[in-house]
Amino acid sequence: MYPVLLLLACTPDVAREKEAPNGFTALPERVNIQADSARMSQVIDNEWVAVGIRKDEALGLDHSRMYGGKPSYRFTLGRDDNTLEGYAPGETKGRSELAWCYATAADFAGLPDKAYSDAQRMKTVYHHGKGICPQGTSWSYTFAVRIPAELSPEVSTIFAQWHGMPDRTLVTAPDGRVMKLPAEEFLAMQDTVIIKKDIVYERVETVDTKGNKVWKAGKPTGWKVEQGGYPPLAFGFSNGYFYIKANSDRRWFTDKTDRCNANAAKAKVMVPVTSEFKASTIAARMPFSEFPKDRWVTFTVEIDWTQYGGEAETIVRPGRLDVWMAHDSRTNHLVDNEQILIGRNDEDGYYFKFGIYRVGDSTEPVSYNLAGYAQRQR
Repeated sequence: MYPVLLLLACTPDVAREKEAPNGFTALPERVNIQADSARMSQVIDNEWVAVGIRKDEALGLDHSRMYGGKPSYRFTLGRDDNTLEGYAPGETKGRSELAWCYATAADFAGLPDKAYSDAQRMKTVYHHGKGICPQGTSWSYTFAVRIPAELSPEVSTIFAQWHGMPDRTLVTAPDGRVMKLPAEEFLAMQDTVIIKKDIVYERVETVDTKGNKVWKAGKPTGWKVEQGGYPPLAFGFSNGYFYIKANSDRRWFTDKTDRCNANAAKAKVMVPVTSEFKASTIAARMPFSEFPKDRWVTFTVEIDWTQYGGEAETIVRPGRLDVWMAHDSRTNHLVDNEQILIGRNDEDGYYFKFGIYRVGDSTEPVSYNLAGYAQRQR
């Protein structure tokens, strides 16, 4: 039997907690990890920062649901808590998560004075921080989730994901050429345009209602900047199933119009859905009704991240995935050390988040607890 690690969620070292009834302590601080460094008062357990909607009930310590003798983290989203644009036009998404990767002021100590402001503008602040698992490396991860019996089977949510780290200095020119711009050149371009997601627009001067000069987006210039895509690995619920999904994209510059994304209910297990550059694989699946409720379920995950060929857009070495699930002294081997394509052709690697990432235009209320995360390189 594979050893299952039981790791503890410690009391967070956060200056501004808010006591609430029923044993719940809200954690109200949020950090934009791409564009800002975290103040020490925003760091939870010396390990996490919070991202997503700014509501007290969205995230906090749950003293009524202990894990290893310590309070766990409770995440909650209501029907009106989707604040993000979805993958498809008109869709919405909701988020309340803890991110393992972030940077602090200490990570910029000794660097040139403009290093931090440049990273802010390029949205690469977190590339300077902790918690990154480089492309092509091998890691072990552990975390635990507790799903309440009353959670609706209609939810569409990711409760744990490994996210890519796109570099916005990777651009596509109007003639289709893909190139990585020096930071100075990218920042000079940014001074003359407006960038929304992956699209670069002309910068048009106008005035606001008070007569102040402001800039608005004009016509698209034909340039695009790298923004990333689907998470390389996700654990979640959708279409009445618990699923584990691995995604791979070997293209150097992500094609966001390529929606290669395996359906949790329809795709065959360990049979990838593919396009020219992408693969999406349901590595494991279980009916929502069979997923253990009202108890801690611990996952132990081993990943060999796929190695990609950068500008050559090749697969240098495929990856591997091994997943164990444990509860009530029982252990299930959900994914048996399978060869799989898993990762992105980013220069940097991946980082872990858990919580609620509600997708697919779902507004079904979601609330559950997570705890016990740890990662180590093998």
